[in-house]
Parts: sequence; structure tokens; C-alpha cells
Amino acid sequence: MARDEINAFLGAGTNYQGKLHFQGAVRIDGNFQGEVVSDGTLVVGQEAVVEGQIKVGQLVLSGNIQGEVEAKSKVVLHKTANLQGNIRTPVLVVEEGAVLEGQLLMGSLETASKESSKTDSD
Repeated sequence: MARDEINAFLGAGTNYQGKLHFQGAVRIDGNFQGEVVSDGTLVVGQEAVVEGQIKVGQLVLSGNIQGEVEAKSKVVLHKTANLQGNIRTPVLVVEEGAVLEGQLLMGSLETASKESSKTDSD
């Protein structure tokens, strides 16, 4: 992804709390705590710390996330990524060195939702 495609940039050394809704692509290099909802792309920079629930079209992670991640199309974990929490996505790309502590549920989100509700009702 080219830098000029990013619609918003939450810079290093800054702290944000709350809900983030956006279209297109957003890059976080600071600290964010709360909920992120979008059909677009969330890029989490190497120095970033994100805590909370993330529901996006695509996640590109180089920094730290603590929480639940749901991506409609893809999650990319670069070598500096550290994710503590569960991931639901149809496609996962992991570079050597990335850390994932949690559960991974792959397949389309619709299929995953049906499977989890089937398991819950058994």
C-alpha cells in the first residue's frame, strides 16, 4: 500500500480513546484504546499499541494489539507484530518473527459465525 493512499494518520507519541469509524485506510502509530470499525484497511505501525475490539476489512500489523480482531478479507502480521487476542479472518499472512497469542478462526466470517453458533447450541 502506498503512503498516499492513507486517509488519516494517528501519529507517534499521541494517545486516543474511544471509537474510530473510517472509510479507506487509516494508519495508527500512537496509542489507541477502544473500538475500531471499518470496511477499509487499518495499518498499525511498529511503535503503535492498540487495545480493544477491531472489526475491519483488512488489518496490516507491525506493532502491538491486545484484543479481538475480525477482518473481512485479510490479516497481515509483519515480523515485528505482537497480537494478544483472537483473530477471525479468511486469510492470514504471517512473517517469521511475528507473535500471536490467542485463537485463530479462519474461513469466511459468515461460515465462522454459523459454526460458532452451531457449537454453542450443542
